[in-house]
Amino acid sequence: MSKKADIGLIGLAVMGENLVMNMESKGFSVAVYNRTLDKVDAFINGRGKGKNIIGTHSIEELCASLSRPRKVIILVKAGNPVDAYIDSLLKYLDEGDVIIDSGNSNYTDTIRRTKYVEDKGLYYVGMGISGGEEGALKGPSMMPGGSEKAWPLVKPILQAVAAKVDDGTPCCDWVGQDGAGHFVKMVHNGIEYGDMQLIAESYSLMKNLLGMTADEMHKVFSEWNKTELDSYLIGITAEILNKKDDDGLPLVDKILDSAGQKGTGKWTGITALEEGVPLTLISEAVFARCLSSMKNERVEAGKEYRIERKPLECNKNEMVEDIRKALLASKIISYAQGYALLRSAASSYGWKLNYGGIALMWRGGCIIRSTFLGKIKEAFDRNPEITNLLLDPYFKNMMDTLIPSWRRVVSASALSGISIPAFSSALSYFDGYTTETLPANLIQAQRDFFGAHTYERIDAERGRFFHTNWTGEGGTTAATTYSV
Repeated sequence: MSKKADIGLIGLAVMGENLVMNMESKGFSVAVYNRTLDKVDAFINGRGKGKNIIGTHSIEELCASLSRPRKVIILVKAGNPVDAYIDSLLKYLDEGDVIIDSGNSNYTDTIRRTKYVEDKGLYYVGMGISGGEEGALKGPSMMPGGSEKAWPLVKPILQAVAAKVDDGTPCCDWVGQDGAGHFVKMVHNGIEYGDMQLIAESYSLMKNLLGMTADEMHKVFSEWNKTELDSYLIGITAEILNKKDDDGLPLVDKILDSAGQKGTGKWTGITALEEGVPLTLISEAVFARCLSSMKNERVEAGKEYRIERKPLECNKNEMVEDIRKALLASKIISYAQGYALLRSAASSYGWKLNYGGIALMWRGGCIIRSTFLGKIKEAFDRNPEITNLLLDPYFKNMMDTLIPSWRRVVSASALSGISIPAFSSALSYFDGYTTETLPANLIQAQRDFFGAHTYERIDAERGRFFHTNWTGEGGTTAATTYSV
């Protein structure tokens, strides 16, 4: 084979095909392989016909078709298939070559794989990609991490195909070592779960609390997309509400209320529990999808309780504005919690994350892209060490203007029996985070009562622990003090 490709790709599903077309359109030659060889031939003779794309029928042929140092993207189902392809590639690649996993891998797997591949003398990159099939074709958000020495080798290609913000900055930069890239993508997906749930709850409030039609809500979301809520998800929600079925009725009203999920939101919640970070809104968004999937049970429960949920008698325009402000306030909470998880993991794994840079990577190409992210970057530009976005002056001033509307919306939903778990948990988190004294003193007393787990006192220095013989029969021996 005379001409060598700049990069190889394994996995010609929708994302893989579109990413190949993107790379080729930016002037790079691409060698491709798929386990089902018919897909390779169909692609080369179809969308890839006449393009600078080389079809291969084995891993050996794929590796032989690449210029050195060789770079191969794996874009297949997460889990065992990734490990299998890594082992296959290692047979034909040499020291200094680069393997890039661009699937939705768990960051812990990426940590393990980075060490495994580096021990063989090669470089490994775990890279999250967001933007769906359109993003893959036109420019996604890309979050690479892993072997830092690989970055100069892959940077020209990745930044060329990534989405760009208005000033031309690519939505792709080095995130950090081993699993950092996939961790950031996981948090991105968790925030995506939160954003989608918050928008769905806004829709539910307008539909069930205010009795609004899909056409009315289409206009509302279209207007909201001209405010601080300007985002990809708000934009597509407006389009969805405007779509009619063949009979002229809104298509959204005919879609079963059972939402699926592929696991990244669940991973985010599990990781938050492991890190001890109160990721309440995103966790509620995951649980809301779980609850939605219990359709048959919900129908039976509805028959048993027959709760009457009537539209609220109020000024509709004023309540719509309250819902918009509640959505914005809750969105701030979602990102504040997500960034708190990033900071905690960075400490646990020794990653040096560029938090403002992450916001920039999310500003274009990805599902959560929005103008809102620019404000997050500015917050970290002002103070790179800020512990929570709620403490940034811009967001603090904004929250002050949103809180009254937020409380009115949550109160109205509770009185009307309308479920808004993300709005509610966000407000509860805010109230807890901004409260100097929580009732945890009673919890700690209970723990000491039944398990001699000790407690600290407000009139003693932090780190000094006490135990009380509450019943007079428990003795003075205390348990070892620790916290998971």
